[in-house]
Amino acid sequence: MYNGFVLVLLFSLVTEILLQGMWTDKMHRMKIEQVTKLYGPSWHEKTKAGTPTMGGIIFIPVFLAAVCAGYFLSPYSDLHKTLMVALYPILAAAVGLLDDWLKYSKRSSDGLKSMQKLVLQIAVTVPWAIWAVPSDLDLIFVSVHRYVGIALLVFTGVGLQNAVNVTDGLDGLAAGSVLISLLGALSFLGGEPSIIFPIASGAGICLGFLWHNCNPASVFMGDVGAHFFAGLLLSLCVVSGAFIYVIPISFIFGLEILSVTLQIISIRGFRKKIFLMSPIHHHFEMLGWKETQIVTRFWIIHAVGMLTLMSVLLMLMVLV
Repeated sequence: MYNGFVLVLLFSLVTEILLQGMWTDKMHRMKIEQVTKLYGPSWHEKTKAGTPTMGGIIFIPVFLAAVCAGYFLSPYSDLHKTLMVALYPILAAAVGLLDDWLKYSKRSSDGLKSMQKLVLQIAVTVPWAIWAVPSDLDLIFVSVHRYVGIALLVFTGVGLQNAVNVTDGLDGLAAGSVLISLLGALSFLGGEPSIIFPIASGAGICLGFLWHNCNPASVFMGDVGAHFFAGLLLSLCVVSGAFIYVIPISFIFGLEILSVTLQIISIRGFRKKIFLMSPIHHHFEMLGWKETQIVTRFWIIHAVGMLTLMSVLLMLMVLV
């Protein structure tokens, strides 16, 4: 199993580096480039605009090839679970890809409207959740009725897609955070092939993408990549039978989306800002922190927060 894990990781790493480099060159020729958002920091127009986006498209073929290889490498692989893990990241990525393509077509930072995107995110999550929860959902502490479990999965899936997406605002921040999450998942979620090999592939993809996405980034993952990673994190937790673990491995993504939510509530309800700019990584940019400082410190916060929440969950399991 260990040898298979290393082989899948190395295959994903090398393939991602090579294919991403070719795809980045192709995007340059096609002018598939970042259009900065009007509400982002003003200097992003100089530092981010023109960088190829939609790099996350490459995640899908690399992931599928690696997971298939992992399945055939292990005689103990469960095809049903492997398919269940692999399907949701691809469904989620499809919504992100449509959003990215509309931005490219319109040469705008706006793709799908918020409500359109929400409806599509729900539409791809509901059937997968129905498949993934055939009976009551075990939350470790308690079990909830199947329909409640499906609703929880839909809420979490949609929320996590948006959370990873808003985290992807600085070079390397989202990819590095997902890598930390996957390393945590490797420790928390058990050792069966249907979990181990997707983790290996996801980690290899993160490392390979960081080769191109480290500051200054030569490519961005786009919504397609952010949605893909969100789907992978959720599907790993659900299929492993440890849905509740999505909370610790999503720590930094939760902080990022929470900062956006609090900012909106404060502005609309009290006409005051809590942060200089949201999501919260932009707040620290406005304070004068360097991009590399923010990214590295957020990685540390994510790792510490994930381990802390996991420790709390483990203590609760012992007490219950």
